[in-house]
Amino acid sequence: VDGEIEIRNRTSVSAFLLLGFSEHPEQQPLLFGLFLAMYLLTVLGNLLIILAIGSDRHLHTPMYFFLANLSFIDTCCSCTIVPKVLVNMQTQHHTISHTGCLVQMYFFMTLSLMDNFLLAVMAYDRYVAICLPLHYTTVMCPQRCLLLVTASWLCSHLLAFSLSFLMSQFSFCASHSIPHFFCDVPPLLKLACSDTHIFQIMMFAEAALSGVVPLTCILVSYAHILSTVLRAPSAGGKHKVFSTCGSHLTVVTLFYGTIFLVYFQPSSSYSADTGMVASVVYTMVTPMLNPFIYSLRNRDMKGALWRLFSWGRCCTP
Repeated sequence: VDGEIEIRNRTSVSAFLLLGFSEHPEQQPLLFGLFLAMYLLTVLGNLLIILAIGSDRHLHTPMYFFLANLSFIDTCCSCTIVPKVLVNMQTQHHTISHTGCLVQMYFFMTLSLMDNFLLAVMAYDRYVAICLPLHYTTVMCPQRCLLLVTASWLCSHLLAFSLSFLMSQFSFCASHSIPHFFCDVPPLLKLACSDTHIFQIMMFAEAALSGVVPLTCILVSYAHILSTVLRAPSAGGKHKVFSTCGSHLTVVTLFYGTIFLVYFQPSSSYSADTGMVASVVYTMVTPMLNPFIYSLRNRDMKGALWRLFSWGRCCTP
C-alpha cells in the first residue's frame, strides 16, 4: 500500500504553480512594464553587440569572439525566463507543466554555467594579452578559442543534465506552488518530499567545479594582470588596461555576487524573497546591463556600433 501511494504521488505531479509576484496584484502593471522594457533592452542590446562584432573586421579577435558568445548566452537566458514571466503576469495563468518546469530549469542552468566558464575564459584571454603579449596570437589562436567555447558548452550541458535528471526522479507530494517566477533549483528542492541529500551533495560539488574554479581562475588572472600593470611605466597604457578590464570585472562582480547569494547556502535557509530579488538581478538586470558596460567603456565597440548605425542609415532609402 505504501508503495502504491508513493507511485501515485510521484506520477500525480502534472504541473506547478509559479506564484512569482502574484502576492502583490497592485504592482503587477508596473512590474509588467518594467520587465518588458528590460527584456526588450536586453535582446536589442545584445543583438546589436553581436551584429557590431560580426560586421566589423577590426573586432574579429579572441576578446570580441568571447564577448559575442556572452551576448548570445545573455539573450538566450532572458528568452528562457522572461517571456513566461510576462505571459503569467498578463494572463494571471501561473501554471507550468512538470516537463516544462524541468526543461526551463535545464536550459537556465546550462546558460548560467556557460556564463561561469566564459567569464573565466575571458579573464584568461586578458591575462595572455597583457602579461604575455608576444605569445598572444600563438596561445589564443582561432582553433584554441573555438575549443575553449566548445568545451564550456559541453561541460555546461553535462552538469545541467545530471542535476535535471536527478530532479526528475523526485516526488512532490506537498504543495505544488513554487514561490518564484521561474523553475529554479532552491525553491523546487523546498517542495520535494524525496530524500534530497545526494542531490544537494552533487549540487555543491558542481557549484565548486563550475563556480569556485572559474572564479579562482578569474582572480588569479587579474592578480597577474594587476602586477604587470603596476610595473608598467606608461600611465596611458595603465588607463587602457583598466578601461578594458574594468568592464569585465564589473560583470563578474554582478554575476557572482547574486549567484553566491542564492546557491551557496543550504536549502533549509533559502529565503524566497531574497532568492527572487537576487534572481531578478542575474536573470534580467545583469544581461540588460552587459551591452552597456562593454560598449560604453570600450572605444572599439563604440566605433563599431557607430559604423553599424551609419551603414544602416546609408542603406535606408
